[in-house]
Amino acid sequence: MIAYLATKKQFVHDAQTSKIEEIMEAEVLNRLGHRVGQSEKMSWKNSLGTAMFNVMRSERIPDDAGVAVEYRVNNFKSRIDFMVSGKGKSGSESLVIIELKQWEEVKFSDLNDHVLTYLGGGERDVRHPSYQARSYGSLLEMYNEYVYENAVTVKSCAYLHNCFTPKVVLDARFQDLLDYSPVFLKGGDQDLIDLVASFIVEGSGTDLVERIEKSPTRPSRQLAEAVGSMLQGNEEFVLIDDQKSVLEKIVTTAKRGNTGKKQVIIVNGGPGTGKSVVSINALARLTSERLNARYVTPNAAPRAVFEVKLKGALKAGQVQELFSGSGGYAGMKADTFEALIVDEAHRLKLRSQYAKGGENQIKEIINAARTSVFFIDEAQKVTWTDIGEVQAIENFAADVGAEVHHLELTSQFRCSGSDDYIAWLDDVLGVHRDQETYFAPNSYDFQIFDDPSKLHQAIREKNKASNKARVVAGYCWDWISKKETSKFDFDFPEFSYKSRWNFSSEMATWIIEPNSVEEIGCIYSSQGLEADYIGVIVGPDLIARNGQLITDPSANAKTDRTTFKGFKKELKENPEAAAAKADQIIRNTYRTLMTRGMKGCYLYFTDPETAEYFKSKLPLTESSK
Repeated sequence: MIAYLATKKQFVHDAQTSKIEEIMEAEVLNRLGHRVGQSEKMSWKNSLGTAMFNVMRSERIPDDAGVAVEYRVNNFKSRIDFMVSGKGKSGSESLVIIELKQWEEVKFSDLNDHVLTYLGGGERDVRHPSYQARSYGSLLEMYNEYVYENAVTVKSCAYLHNCFTPKVVLDARFQDLLDYSPVFLKGGDQDLIDLVASFIVEGSGTDLVERIEKSPTRPSRQLAEAVGSMLQGNEEFVLIDDQKSVLEKIVTTAKRGNTGKKQVIIVNGGPGTGKSVVSINALARLTSERLNARYVTPNAAPRAVFEVKLKGALKAGQVQELFSGSGGYAGMKADTFEALIVDEAHRLKLRSQYAKGGENQIKEIINAARTSVFFIDEAQKVTWTDIGEVQAIENFAADVGAEVHHLELTSQFRCSGSDDYIAWLDDVLGVHRDQETYFAPNSYDFQIFDDPSKLHQAIREKNKASNKARVVAGYCWDWISKKETSKFDFDFPEFSYKSRWNFSSEMATWIIEPNSVEEIGCIYSSQGLEADYIGVIVGPDLIARNGQLITDPSANAKTDRTTFKGFKKELKENPEAAAAKADQIIRNTYRTLMTRGMKGCYLYFTDPETAEYFKSKLPLTESSK
């Protein structure tokens, strides 16, 4: 969908003689069906009426070149700010994408490929403008059938027309991005004109953009072949036992969903049953079949780790376009995708905190896809706003007349394949009660330490083998080192032990970073991922008293603004229900943390009575070190 489409000559006329912001407002309402606020109108006035007017009025850019403003790529909320279309020197069709930014000051960010700028009332980490522009170009090249079938040349760039200082955005650390998508700053309009004029030598009206807009969205053959080979030789994504059966059911059902009723697949599976392995394989298979599919997860950490592990088969930056958060599907046209594969579906929300509008992410995902696949474990809901439940998925599927399929992953591949350990842990934590639980001493390396220093040292030793051992903790310690890097978040003087939460710059990929064994991860940097050995520091939010395991949400860190957001309000309205929900969240959190280890789990309890409680539940002869 495009908000504004005209020739260059018409755009220059509109920008010079009319209030371009009012024209845009009317076009957005007419074409896209929604109203805009005053801030967006002012943005158009500055970016289009001044900055791009000064560029496009150049005689070097053909009068009959096409101009498109606010093009929504593949029906996503992400929009290309400005496009110029025409023909290049060889006579082939050509398109220039220009990402417009009104930023004035830009600082370095701790996050890879990000910068820090003032946005929405405060400083925020945002993607580098070159990365943004490049990602839009990649989406067209990979998914727009007209673009890849006709070899349309796509060039992307960014124009920060209010920014004077090149120190940050043009820094050498972003050189790979800048080589592909250059950035132009205030006063650099002549350089931008040079770029546009070099790619748009001859105009062809608005025909090219109109063909692109009407084109089907389907993975290119090149992308399909590359994705089909992504997992080859990658043992981490080899399917075993019932994983293969579930995958084939997903592929078969998704194909059927293209021509018949909507399809909804619900895949239940506990920790270590391979939900993520199957979901990534499903993405690869469906894309190789040239179905328009995406991997969706509310958690940033699994997306980032999988992107790192799967790089190589695709061009740099392209693999990210196969992965998506769960908050971008509100207001999307029905059946935009042929398949959406939702991993960690228990973490879905009512709405995204970063996206406007939205009603319910389950409903929005089902609406957006012919086939939607939900991998779910309700016992891994770990925040107040997690709404992913089987019943809710079934209800929304029924509302649209979708055919629902229930599948299950039961084979245990984490925790040394010990179903007994998972059952024992569920029973001890009170997640699921089972009186017949037992796990043998040789089935899984489970130890309780009385000293956090010794626990961390044991994890360091295990990490030497393959960089797959990490320490995590319940979120009971304030993250003071985020702003004051010289300070420690964890300080146990009686054990001469100090440590810090994982660095914000490594949050998403913390579990695979080479030096992160020295840091402590939280639920948000580890859920959906795994290590060989996991060490867990259990805080005062989970304690045993008089032979009963109880929880205390007041022990949660003040810097954690996610886990219990909404708890106090509900506590006033319905104290009993709120207390029960908070209790379940804490137990689910520790269950999730204590099942990250493939080969072993080591625990340290800050409360001695709780340590003794867990030891008393162990059938092992040596339960402590």
